[in-house]
Amino acid sequence: MLEDVPLPRGAAGPWHSEAACRRDEAGLFFAPSKEPTAARLSREEAAKRVCARCPVMLQCREHALAQPEPYGVWGGLTAAERRVVLARRRRREAELATAVGRIAAAG
Repeated sequence: MLEDVPLPRGAAGPWHSEAACRRDEAGLFFAPSKEPTAARLSREEAAKRVCARCPVMLQCREHALAQPEPYGVWGGLTAAERRVVLARRRRREAELATAVGRIAAAG
């Protein structure tokens, strides 16, 4: 969760006040309607480069996963990549719950 990810040393206020993307154009992180695939991929890679140098990338990513944010590049992940992360988390949680249930039943 967001509160579990520490802010960078010296950061004050909400995590997003330290975000590298605050200095970039929002259009870099969100697709215009009917954007051609090649342009979208190029734009997303440029947005991910900004995320890669961001001191609060992990906080941003966890925010986008917790909401969940349905659009844009957040924390270095596209919406599709975030859906994959969320599906993996749900699967892992279900596997853990099943394992705990088996251990309790055997106990």
